[in-house]
Amino acid sequence: MAMKFSLTVLLVIILNMPTPSYDEVRIIDVDTLERIMHDPESGIRVINFWATWCKPCIEELPYFEALRDNPAFNEVEVILISLDFSSDLNSRVSGFMEKNDIHSTVYLLDNTDYNSWINKVDPTWSGAIPATLMIDGKSGERRFFEKQFKFDELENELIDFITKTKP
Repeated sequence: MAMKFSLTVLLVIILNMPTPSYDEVRIIDVDTLERIMHDPESGIRVINFWATWCKPCIEELPYFEALRDNPAFNEVEVILISLDFSSDLNSRVSGFMEKNDIHSTVYLLDNTDYNSWINKVDPTWSGAIPATLMIDGKSGERRFFEKQFKFDELENELIDFITKTKP
């Protein structure tokens, strides 16, 4: 009887434990992406364009999470824009976020006509991913990268960007 009671108590404890969760992935359109990029009230934002099928993107995602978790960058907002198909939201993207414990803000851009909007991100962008945009909403400063980052490169670029955008 005591064994049965102990197992019941253990089961209740396990079921009531908080489970790690990721923020829900929200589907956005190009107009919303533009508002995110041009919000004059926002501070510094690091926006990474990626997809679950892109190996270099997946390799660098932990670096963006590390930025988000670094107290030195607590004024920086990290936003991940998935370019997966919106039909893959539940089957791939959300599961990927949970499995990899991603807690940055994640949006899925619902527009596969890339040529209609990539110039709005940056006129030099060929459309290849991974790609990253650093923006200071207050000053309007922008810096675009069409490449895969190593952590130290990403951190150094962000430090340089922050230093050059300070008044």
